[in-house]
Amino acid sequence: MAVWDDLVGQDRVASQLTAAARDADALVTAEAAGGGRAAARNAAEASPASSALAASPASSASSKMTHAWLFTGPPGSGRAAAARAFAAALQCVSPDRALGGAPGCGFCEGCHTTLVGTHADVEVVRTDLLSIGVKETRDLVRRAQLSPAGGRWQVIVLEDADRLTEGAGNVLLKAVEEPAPRTVWMLCAPSLEDVLPTIRSRCRLLTLRTPPVDAVADLLVRRDGIEPELAASAARATQGHIDRARRLATDERARARRAAVLKLPLRVDDVGGCLKAAQELIDAAAEDAKQVAEEIDAKETEELRAALGAAAGTGGRLPRGTAGAMKDLQDRQKRRATRTQRDSLDLALTDLAGFYRDVLALQFGSRTALANTDVQDALERIAAGSRPERTLRRIEAVRACREALDRNVAPLLAVEAMTMALRAG
Repeated sequence: MAVWDDLVGQDRVASQLTAAARDADALVTAEAAGGGRAAARNAAEASPASSALAASPASSASSKMTHAWLFTGPPGSGRAAAARAFAAALQCVSPDRALGGAPGCGFCEGCHTTLVGTHADVEVVRTDLLSIGVKETRDLVRRAQLSPAGGRWQVIVLEDADRLTEGAGNVLLKAVEEPAPRTVWMLCAPSLEDVLPTIRSRCRLLTLRTPPVDAVADLLVRRDGIEPELAASAARATQGHIDRARRLATDERARARRAAVLKLPLRVDDVGGCLKAAQELIDAAAEDAKQVAEEIDAKETEELRAALGAAAGTGGRLPRGTAGAMKDLQDRQKRRATRTQRDSLDLALTDLAGFYRDVLALQFGSRTALANTDVQDALERIAAGSRPERTLRRIEAVRACREALDRNVAPLLAVEAMTMALRAG
């Protein structure tokens, strides 16, 4: 299985990355065969990949390989999957390469360890907090200055580049401007606007599209062993969002929460119903955060206590001077709970916007496939009882709520304002 097999509906991107991996492989192979700087100079003259690594994308537009990449695309398009697949192709050591095969076999040690997250020269950074700060970014920049320990490239995959603070972005800029030899940065973000202009101008851009629903369903069946009917339903309900489709197909609680959200449009007939529905949405998001905390926080706390010499069975008292480390962990866990709650709430709002999108399709008589066929009776009832302009205002209310949450408006106030707007139409 090639590393690109899970890159659903992104044939153009996979082709570009395969070509870049070929050039990168040619450069490293030439350096190894020549045995040093002389070989590197010869490779630089013969291979477009090396010139790309020595110059900015603007000065090496014809090169297939460069030192910094920016993967953008809508949520669920597979940005992080594309970056990890590319990282695996760069580390590929398959003997088939010498016979003309493309890097990225998916079976060799380089590919396998990269895909499972254990390769020593591939750092995959994702955050469960609200932002990535200066300290974490400086640690990454120091890591990027190291030579590969055993692999072919030093690869840094930053899955949440849109969560870099301004200060962290400025720290990263220097590393992207002046990359270390054989170091490749891969940044992932929903759009160009989510990354500092100074950084994105130094990266090669790859834009992914929303995968086709049928392709996502096929992936769930092939990769995760999900029943075809359930896979098709999950892919259709999430409109091609790969991760959400998988969660919906494998988690009964996720399906129950979605079903509750899709009942909300029928419950906002009066002010009391609006306020009650808003509170239930907030409570459901808080419950999600609590479940994550129960699964992770206790383990993290016990591991830290053990590292500080206060594990269970040793009396339980923290050694003097270590209380600060425990407080830092608790603060980080609180920030993670906040993000988990916001992510869960945003997911519910996305489902709600999808409901009204289906209503609008019915009102216009569109032939577009409905995402929420499991609640078609509710869709038809709402569509028959209102006009398209009211539906558009309701979609706008959902969007405004999501933007308010991004601006740190109190969640309950934002959701109550939305439900009142849904009632007004």
